[in-house]
Amino acid sequence: MVTKQVAVFDYGSGNVRSVVNALRHIGVDAQLTSDFSTCMQVDGLVVPGVGAFASVMADLRSRRGDILIDRRLAGGRAVLGICVGMQIMFERGIEHGEDVLGLGEWPGTVEKLNAPIVPHMGWSKLKVGEGSSLFSGIEDERFYFVHSYGVLADPAGHYRQSDRMKPPIFSWATHGQRFVAAVENGPLSATQFHPEKSGEAGMELLRNWTRAL
Repeated sequence: MVTKQVAVFDYGSGNVRSVVNALRHIGVDAQLTSDFSTCMQVDGLVVPGVGAFASVMADLRSRRGDILIDRRLAGGRAVLGICVGMQIMFERGIEHGEDVLGLGEWPGTVEKLNAPIVPHMGWSKLKVGEGSSLFSGIEDERFYFVHSYGVLADPAGHYRQSDRMKPPIFSWATHGQRFVAAVENGPLSATQFHPEKSGEAGMELLRNWTRAL
């Protein structure tokens, strides 16, 4: 059995060593790198993200991460976004009054959670989207979230009038109100929660993702 090779894209966004360690724990050949060529060649690319939407987008663009993600997806090559690494896949982020364009892979706006306590920090269950492979066998598990912003409006409505492509699978969680917790869309998957901090359920999610590489 060939060991899968995964790069965790190092573009200056937060502590990403735990992601590398989690991938190595499940038997993946994982490395932390910002090298464009390496990130293009590996079986899977993980795009983490910690902090404000605008600063993450700026850091990503400074390392040509937007081009990297676009080229991988155009070639049908797997990408997994985590936390703000999921948020930037949407059209826009509005944070502290700043409206910033995201990568636009999915329709939707990232905005502040409408909840009595923010940030949302802790374990939550999900309403897993029908047909999910990312959550196969772990549909009823809890996952660890740390965030103050999310996608609140349902992006699925943007796909109902089009038969040209299979729509993404959206999974949801609730903190004050529901928000997008994960998306699966061909080679592009993403989670608002941190699988690397979600115990055995998170490890199984990473296994599910790497099995498809």
